[in-house]
Amino acid sequence: MARGLVKKAVAASVAAGAALVAVLAFGATIFYALQLVVPPLAAAAITFLLFTVIALAVTLIFVARSEPEDEVEDEDVVSGLGQRAYTLFRQRPILGTVAALAGGWIFLRNPALATMVAAAFTEKSHGARRRR
Repeated sequence: MARGLVKKAVAASVAAGAALVAVLAFGATIFYALQLVVPPLAAAAITFLLFTVIALAVTLIFVARSEPEDEVEDEDVVSGLGQRAYTLFRQRPILGTVAALAGGWIFLRNPALATMVAAAFTEKSHGARRRR
């Protein structure tokens, strides 16, 4: 499960990097196209205004779509640390990626902590056993 989580974190990081490059290239294209029609300072201001409006629209759309009732129901189902991390990545991919990067940094600074966490992930759950 941890290997799949790492693969998803890497995929999310690569997708975020590619999206950043695409947005920067698109912004430069718009700026240079506007520069053919208006002075450079006006082209920069129009490009900035366009991207500000787009960011505001996307933010408002995602804020309006958030449903806190579903999140409360999902929290009851989540039991283990691995499932909590998976749920975090699924519901909030940016926050999950930042948490994974911060966790990786902590593990680089303290390898003993990484060993303890790896042991916790590989340990079998004791709650599933039945006593006879």
